[in-house]
Amino acid sequence: MHPMLNTAVSAARAAAQIITRASMNLEQVKVSPKGTQDLVTEIDHAAEDIIKNILLEAYPKHAFLGEESGLTGHVNSNHKWIVDPIDGTNNFIHGYPHYAVCIALEIDGKVEHGVIYNPCTNDLFTTSRGSGAFLNNRRIRVSSRIRLTDALLSSALPSKELKNNPSLIDLQTRLRFNASGLRYSGSSALDLAYVAAGYIDGFIGVGLSSWDIAAGALMVKEAGGLTTDLTGESDFMSGSIVAATPKILPHLLREISPAL
Repeated sequence: MHPMLNTAVSAARAAAQIITRASMNLEQVKVSPKGTQDLVTEIDHAAEDIIKNILLEAYPKHAFLGEESGLTGHVNSNHKWIVDPIDGTNNFIHGYPHYAVCIALEIDGKVEHGVIYNPCTNDLFTTSRGSGAFLNNRRIRVSSRIRLTDALLSSALPSKELKNNPSLIDLQTRLRFNASGLRYSGSSALDLAYVAAGYIDGFIGVGLSSWDIAAGALMVKEAGGLTTDLTGESDFMSGSIVAATPKILPHLLREISPAL
């Protein structure tokens, strides 16, 4: 494993310890006078802080972009860590065991390493450009499904996006009728990791942030899948992404086209 990826794994595991401890006290969180959101924000911050400390201690000249703290460190560095301490916060609040720590390293504008770690299942997804994608150190590949009718899909179409573009509601309906199934998991990072692992065959996300996408998009590519924006171009880091097996992707883009 590349030393930088190894450091990212250590940081993800350290953050997961904080998150797991907090998850055991969720009932106290729910009845706290401070309110759930304030306490979850505290947990987010604590998890992000430990990730930042570990990464910038190892690489003090790198930049750090976190969901909670924004861009810090050596902000003009060509090495930039992109971090979401808890992807799937709403799941976490409810005790639903599907959320992840996400860490990616971008070098000269290209993501080179990625970690997605689900502390509930102890599933560790890792990838480095040109070296493949792995789940718990075992190589993973996208599925070999080729027909949309056989495909299990997942989506991240937040209600705000549906309100702004009602044709996305029609898209959801078409996908439900035309595919084997459509899931909404609440964690875009795990959706992308699951495409890479072949658990699901395609994913559509709209209105996402770079920290939701960075690690998982590289993972899909390294596992033999394809990632595009909604029009089939390469601008997915701006927040709208389609990730799928090579044969399923064109089917998804055809379904999406009327919604644009």
